[in-house]
Amino acid sequence: MIFGHIQDLDTSFTWLPAPLREALEHIRSSDMAAKPAGNYWLREPDLYVQVIDMTTQPIAETRPEVHRRYVDVQYLVRGQECIGVASDTGHNEVSEVLLEKRDLIFYTAMENESTLTMTPGSFAVFLPTDVHRPGVSPTGEPGPVRKVVVKVRLAWLQEWATAQSGQAAAA
Repeated sequence: MIFGHIQDLDTSFTWLPAPLREALEHIRSSDMAAKPAGNYWLREPDLYVQVIDMTTQPIAETRPEVHRRYVDVQYLVRGQECIGVASDTGHNEVSEVLLEKRDLIFYTAMENESTLTMTPGSFAVFLPTDVHRPGVSPTGEPGPVRKVVVKVRLAWLQEWATAQSGQAAAA
């Protein structure tokens, strides 16, 4: 998991792999507040964007989730949201598997959950080893948020890393 603020992209996050950087650069260079809610491809099949208007909920009304084929780059445009996060230990009870349709597994709970507080400009990157529980209200009362989730295909990230390793070995 990676957590930061979009304003620090050029100072604290210069080391990010190019696929993740491309996702964050798209967010930074686009007016996400003005974009219509919905999904669109940025680079098919490697990057797609979800612009989401939603209402946060009390933690008891949310479910932990994990993805296997895509990395989530979540960015908060407006509002406040908490996201629970923990390493996927393999001991979490599965409540629903939607891998074929949505690259999604829901758990009933997660071990060792910590909480990130997202404010406008915050981003978090969730890898397939990171269980996350998005959409949690920081106050316990429902509240409106606009967020952007850029899905980065894991295989593309792995291909990029392999190419970088090959270039380093050749040098």
